Amino acid sequence: MTAGSIALALGGRRSGSSWIAKCPAHTDKNPSLSLQDADGRVLLHCHAGCGQFEVINAMSAKGLWNPEVPQPSKIVATYDYTDERGHLLYQVVRYEPKTFKQRRPDGRGGWVWKKGDRQVLYRLTEVLEAPIVFLVEGERDVETLRERGFVATTNAGGALAPWLPQYTETLSHREVILVPDNDGPGRARGARIAQALSAVSKLVALELDAGVKDITAWFEAGHSELELIAAVEAEGSR
Repeated sequence: MTAGSIALALGGRRSGSSWIAKCPAHTDKNPSLSLQDADGRVLLHCHAGCGQFEVINAMSAKGLWNPEVPQPSKIVATYDYTDERGHLLYQVVRYEPKTFKQRRPDGRGGWVWKKGDRQVLYRLTEVLEAPIVFLVEGERDVETLRERGFVATTNAGGALAPWLPQYTETLSHREVILVPDNDGPGRARGARIAQALSAVSKLVALELDAGVKDITAWFEAGHSELELIAAVEAEGSR
């Protein structure tokens, strides 16, 4: 099983050092699934927003993925959560295949693989300095916005993680641009957060285009920073 063999079975083609094909997890008119071989593993990413396990399940149904051959986990990103002075409290560690864990310093140069005792918003020091903050679901989306000059944040744990009172307190008296993930859990999370923030913040909620899962996918679909600013201004003037 290689990236090339899977892509060809899906009618795909080579694209540079990787492959692209139509994603089997959704009705894909334009090839949105990228595949790449790496250290004996096949890395997958659907640019339309399908989760990795959704893609794997769809490929398994077509006989293109052997679930009995485990894909070894590999750390692909770490996200530092700090206190107000920038001191590290804990990290969110992202693995491929896509899973997340939290770890915190043990004081001896190592890690305790447990949830941090004090939970804070991601990029807290930047949030505290900013009058306008984008609020998204994942750390990757925060970094996507930061790369484009915006201040953004999230909380660890994904859509099902509780929205804690200290998060609301941090964002009080700020303009918060809420951009939920475009799926059921994401919209439910957005509704919970909106209820918590509506009394203490100026809240603007954006809905992403149909078929676009998150703000990273929205930019990957060809949208620009100016389009985002225009969307925020239009929604805020309603």
